[in-house]
Amino acid sequence: MRAYSMDLRERVLADSDLGMGPKAVAAKYRVSESWVRRLKQRRKATGETTPRPSGRRPTTWKPHAERIREAVRDAPDSTLQELKERLNLTLSLATLWRAVKALGLTLKKKSSGPRSGTDPTSRRSGSRGKEGSPCSTRRG
Repeated sequence: MRAYSMDLRERVLADSDLGMGPKAVAAKYRVSESWVRRLKQRRKATGETTPRPSGRRPTTWKPHAERIREAVRDAPDSTLQELKERLNLTLSLATLWRAVKALGLTLKKKSSGPRSGTDPTSRRSGSRGKEGSPCSTRRG
């Protein structure tokens, strides 16, 4: 979605300054009432009325890309935590994982964490539905 033009912003603020309420201004220019309020608040707080830059923040791992690539090539069985420590990076593990994935690399070893919650944690006692099982009380 594109930002509203400066012309529209100026007209909205001019009508607001003349005493029109946010609801009336929003209806007149077909914008949301909350956008009118936020625009006025931002002008009051910072003096800015221009659109803010849109898009994603720049990636923090890009400057380390070549070091990450070399480290994974040298030790492909490292965990993300080991890789982070070896390179002395301040990146989060999630950011490091996005970097490894974006560089087209793979790590061969998973970290030693708790097992998945979907696997059974212990064997069931008794038999598993064999016919004539002594656990069954019904005969069919």
